[in-house]
Amino acid sequence: MTQIPNIITLLRMAGSFGLLFYDVTGVVFWIIYGLCGISDIADGWLARKLKCVSRTGALLDSVADICFVACCAWKLLSILELPQWLWMWAGVIVAIKVVNQLSALVIYGRCCFPHTLANKWAGILLFIAVPMTFWSIIPISIAAIVATFAAIQEGHFIRTKNNLKRKRQK
Repeated sequence: MTQIPNIITLLRMAGSFGLLFYDVTGVVFWIIYGLCGISDIADGWLARKLKCVSRTGALLDSVADICFVACCAWKLLSILELPQWLWMWAGVIVAIKVVNQLSALVIYGRCCFPHTLANKWAGILLFIAVPMTFWSIIPISIAAIVATFAAIQEGHFIRTKNNLKRKRQK
């Protein structure tokens, strides 16, 4: 029973890779896309409800999120006509997240994916905005604003968490 949230997360990973085999204009792609989004909400909710939240589950969830975003990007970005400034903005967000993980590796010796409220909102907005991007770049721009804030906040959290530990040890 306690492994159900992790199984849902693993199914999201499989679904994410499954997206690579379907045409973006087809119904199957969007059904899998929707199921992946719903499972992202369901696994965390269920883990809290069953009182089986774990570091492994949180890491698995973050890896599944990365797989989902990467697979969606692979399929969608080549067909979406986005302005160059939006591509550069996405690159800046990715760069901030990479620096965050490098900082975590230096500070803690491992990756650290804080599940902050801003990260959750960025994920929800990105999930909703991606299909809307076929008609307008405004939703994806709003998602990018929140994602930028979330990435900066994530970095702050990673860097100050260690400082808080040092203060407690003194």
